[in-house]
Amino acid sequence: MPASAYTRTKQPEQVRRALLDCAAAIAMDHGVSGVTVQAVAAAAGVTKGGLFHHFSSKQALIEGLFADLLARVNAEIDAAVEADPKPRGSFTRAYVNAVFTGKAFGFATPWAALSMVVVTDPSLRRLWNDWMKARLKRHRATDGAPDLHIVRLAADGAWLSYVTTGQTRMSADLRAVHDRLIAQTHRLGRGRTSTKPNSD
Repeated sequence: MPASAYTRTKQPEQVRRALLDCAAAIAMDHGVSGVTVQAVAAAAGVTKGGLFHHFSSKQALIEGLFADLLARVNAEIDAAVEADPKPRGSFTRAYVNAVFTGKAFGFATPWAALSMVVVTDPSLRRLWNDWMKARLKRHRATDGAPDLHIVRLAADGAWLSYVTTGQTRMSADLRAVHDRLIAQTHRLGRGRTSTKPNSD
C-alpha cells in the first residue's frame, strides 16, 4: 500500500481537513459551482469514494464547508471579544471586524463565494440563522441595544455591496465605513437593551 494511502487510511481527520481546504480554495477561485466532487477529490488527492466516506454528496460537502467557516468565525470572534477591554458592544465590534478583515469571514475569503448561496439554499440559510441567533443570545447583555443592531446591519450591507460589485480588495471607502462603524460602537449601546428577540 502506498505511504500516502496508508496515511489517509490512518488519519481520516486529516483527509477531511484537506477536502474542506480544497473545497474552500476552489470556491474562492471558481465560485460554488466549481466545487464538484471530482474537482475537490482530485485536488485533495483522494478518490471520489474517499470523499463520499466523509461527505455523502456535494450538498453535504458544501454544508460541511459552510459549518467549518462558521467554526472559524466563532474562533475569531471569541478571541476578539475576550481581548476587548470594553464589554459593551464587544460582539458587534468583533462582528464588524470579522466581516471586513477576518481571515475566515472577511473580504477575499471563501465566504464571498458562499454568502450569496445562503440566500437561496434553505439548509445553509438555516445554519446561518441558527449561528446568528446563538451569538445574539450569548451577547444579549452587551450587544442587545437596537443601535448596535443597526451597526451590524450596516456591516452586512457593506459586505453585500462588496460581493455584488465584483471588487477584489477592500477600497478606501470601505475602510472608512469600517472605521466609522467601529467608532459608533463605542458611542452607542448605552441605551436600554432590547427585551425582544433580535433577528439579525
